[in-house]
This record gives sequence, C-alpha cells and structure tokens, in this order.
Amino acid sequence: MKYIEVKEFVINKLKKELKPSLYYHNHKHTIDLCECVEYLAKEENVNGEDLVLLKTAAIFHDTGFLWQYDYNEPLGCDFAREVLPKYDYTNKQIERICDMIMATKMPQNPNDKLDEIICDADLFYLGRDDFFITALKLHREWRENSQKKITFRDWYLNQKDFVLSHKFFTKSARRLLNDKKQQNLSKINELLALLEATFGEKTT
Repeated sequence: MKYIEVKEFVINKLKKELKPSLYYHNHKHTIDLCECVEYLAKEENVNGEDLVLLKTAAIFHDTGFLWQYDYNEPLGCDFAREVLPKYDYTNKQIERICDMIMATKMPQNPNDKLDEIICDADLFYLGRDDFFITALKLHREWRENSQKKITFRDWYLNQKDFVLSHKFFTKSARRLLNDKKQQNLSKINELLALLEATFGEKTT
C-alpha cells in the first residue's frame, strides 16, 4: 500500500477542485482528520495494516464533496475504488476502507474499533477549543451549499441538541474530549440565552 503517495494525490486534488464555499469540509479538514485519527489510533493501540487502512479512509472520507454536498459518502467510496488499485491496495482492503467511510455518514454507525476511531476523529471538534469557530464555518457552508437553509439561532439550537445526544465511541475520545465538550455545551446555552435576551426569541 502506497499511503504517502495516495495521500499527496488526494490532498492536491482537494486543494485544487473543492468549491471555495466549503469553508469547513476542505483539504484542511482532511489533514486535521488524519492527525486526529493517528492520535486516537495510538491511544487505542491500533497499528500495522489496520492503521494504514484507517489513515487511508481518513484521506478519502470527504472526497465525495468534489461532486456533491449532501449524501456524498458513497461518491467518496466510488472514488476510492477507482483510485486505490493504482496504489497497490487489494479489493478487500478497499472495501474495508469504504466501510469506514460509510460509518462516518450521519448518524454515525460504527461496527468495530476502526470505525469508531474515524467517527470520533471526524467529530473531534466537539471537544476542542475551536468548537465555535468550526460551528460558524459549518453554518456558513450549509447556507451556501445545502438545500437545508437554517438561521443562526436555529443552527445553535441544533448544535445544542446534537452535542446533548452525541457520545464518543472510543474510551480514549471520551477521556480526552468529554470535559471540553461539556464546557462547549454550556457556552452554547449561554449564547442562546443571550440571543433570547437581546432579540426576545425563545430558544426552548
């Protein structure tokens, strides 16, 4: 498996061909996800071939955005099936990679540890300091690309519901991220209360 070569190919393609209006789901997110995947994999004692497959899935997981905004995961799998044989991946390895890509589709549906790691890495921002910056990028991206239009207030109501219902799958992610995720939830509640006080809009 020629992971380094395929990573360079995919990142360059994302840089050149993704729409500028993808303020979050751009090549920087893919690079960030790769770093989060490697970090969680180390914490979860994943190495060898499994680690290479996991990192490859991270590279391809959002490539479907090259062609379509909503429901793009199957397109990413198609692209992986087209490209990866040229980099010495077997059909069995490619299908395992595609399983991981599909696991990240919302609502996430992991079936094993590798799926759980990539799912947790994809939502790593929920338990980080850059949560609100990321949420703003996502909101702007949705407004410009998705058919699901949403106001700023409703966006944060949805973020509140999402964070409340979300659970990290791996023990490592729960240990590392849950405390900050709860702090971010508290700040969402403060923001919604401020919006209600300022504009008289009920947020519950």
